[in-house]
Amino acid sequence: MSQTVSVIVSAEDQARLAAIIADRSRPLKHILRAKIVLYSADRLTALEVSRRAEVSRPAVWRWQRHYAEGGVER
Repeated sequence: MSQTVSVIVSAEDQARLAAIIADRSRPLKHILRAKIVLYSADRLTALEVSRRAEVSRPAVWRWQRHYAEGGVER
């Protein structure tokens, strides 16, 4: 069974994450992390988030946890 983690993202954080994704000068790792959080906020399973962001499921779980603990700044 796929896991779904509920990530709550404020409108302010959504705007900041979208700006990170749109900024072509950002490092790829920052863009991937922002995508993971936004896909997770859409209540996608970890497997689907990993497929869309092209990262491993453990990476998805790690960044869901990091966001939950520290928000965008972490």
